[in-house]
Amino acid sequence: MLTVIAIYLGVGAVAGVLAGLLGIGGGLVIVPMLVFCFTWQAIPNESIMHIALGTSMASIIFTSVSSFMAHHRRGAVRWEVVRRIVPGILLGTFLGTVVAARLSTGFLKGFFSIFLYYVAVQMLWDKKPKPSRSLPGNAGMFGVGNVIGVVSSLVGIGGGTLSVPFMMWCNIPVHHAIGTSAAIGFPIAIAGTAGYVFNGWHVANLPLYSVGYIYLPALVGLVGASVLTAPFGVKLAHSLPVARLKRVFAVLLLLVATRMLVSLF
Repeated sequence: MLTVIAIYLGVGAVAGVLAGLLGIGGGLVIVPMLVFCFTWQAIPNESIMHIALGTSMASIIFTSVSSFMAHHRRGAVRWEVVRRIVPGILLGTFLGTVVAARLSTGFLKGFFSIFLYYVAVQMLWDKKPKPSRSLPGNAGMFGVGNVIGVVSSLVGIGGGTLSVPFMMWCNIPVHHAIGTSAAIGFPIAIAGTAGYVFNGWHVANLPLYSVGYIYLPALVGLVGASVLTAPFGVKLAHSLPVARLKRVFAVLLLLVATRMLVSLF
């Protein structure tokens, strides 16, 4: 068990840096690495992706707090945006977990890969928003929150892969978009964790020390390291130029998507 915890501490350290750097909650890296670790532990394949998604969501509760507090101290969180988008986020995320619980591991892996390729291409394309474009009204923000919540729960992330490009598209500066995304990750993680606990509560053949689809040994390791390394990622985010930050984001997505797609075959 100590070896298992040590492995998850390493995963959490990397995830924490990425959470602070890119405002993504670390889930883009956590999910595929958890899938690898769970396969190594011989956890039943039919539940691997669901446990990875649920455990990733639970870890983001802690990672996002460490990350968004560090961004807040630098004045990079747009709290008015957070307040307007959270209602849609909460509903969409919980509904997404209900859908995910009824999908196969193979389908979820494929969806994860395709989603990341799409986001990476959008970021590398770097199409500039119209100078007059701004955030939509309350109804529009509720709808956007729903979409971000549903997709985030299906891929086990804090929503940054959608919320960061969305806010930049609405002419919010990249560092503010990343800081605000880190704060948005907290309600996503709360609703997602509740959904994966609820939907996995009566599932058979889950590993020992699981609460629904949350695997506690992995969660302890992830949280123990990520909350310490997230502030370092925030420091990097505020020292790197915008163009380089976007390239780092896009390349990361392409690498993770390819690794997940290869694992299907």
